[in-house]
Amino acid sequence: MSDWPSEPPRRPAPAAFHTAAYVTLAGADWLASADPCPESVHARWASCPEAPSTLPCGTVFDVINAPALFGRDLVDRLWTAGPGSGPVATHRGRILLFAEPGTARRLPALLGWEEWSGSVPPLLCHGPGDAVTVPPLFPQRPPQPDPPHTPLTPHSTQDLAASRWLVAPDVRHPWLPGPGALLWACIRAARRATGVATAAPDGPVATTARDTPDTPADTVTTRTAPTLTPPL
Repeated sequence: MSDWPSEPPRRPAPAAFHTAAYVTLAGADWLASADPCPESVHARWASCPEAPSTLPCGTVFDVINAPALFGRDLVDRLWTAGPGSGPVATHRGRILLFAEPGTARRLPALLGWEEWSGSVPPLLCHGPGDAVTVPPLFPQRPPQPDPPHTPLTPHSTQDLAASRWLVAPDVRHPWLPGPGALLWACIRAARRATGVATAAPDGPVATTARDTPDTPADTVTTRTAPTLTPPL
């Protein structure tokens, strides 16, 4: 049996929940600080602010890369019954959750001890030595149809539309979930997915994350969640 605590991890009380739709100047400074030469990152953004960028992981942040459906449920668990999330992006049909450094190494080990880990789809955990593609700083312009027979380029309309922020960084030092918070959310999301899959055809869902015995109703905190409805 899992001995994971029934009460969800709490975010520090003074912190605020931000769901900005675009990256602010402070958020851009935070992202650029992950690169050994932040000035060159700012220069690239100044010349082409609507292009995705590649940034290294492991020092300023780690990134947990999840399949789209599970990743969206994972973010929902973090916001509706947990401590919230840091920046979240979508890229090429995957959900990128920015986490505190060290999470990429510890989360797989923690999941390995959990009885529900078999219901968690394979997660790509990016840490030291890895790099991820982050969305453009600003929302994309309305997509324009490409001319017929135009080959895709790295920054074509279709490619850019596949990368966007769901929760954009907007402060210089954003709060980032650690391995404990993400483990809690993974297990709750896996339990919910299993409950939906085993629901009777004409009956209610057998089990959900909010009505399992180890999640008392008084531990659920109402929060304003980011909008995750646009299609990938």
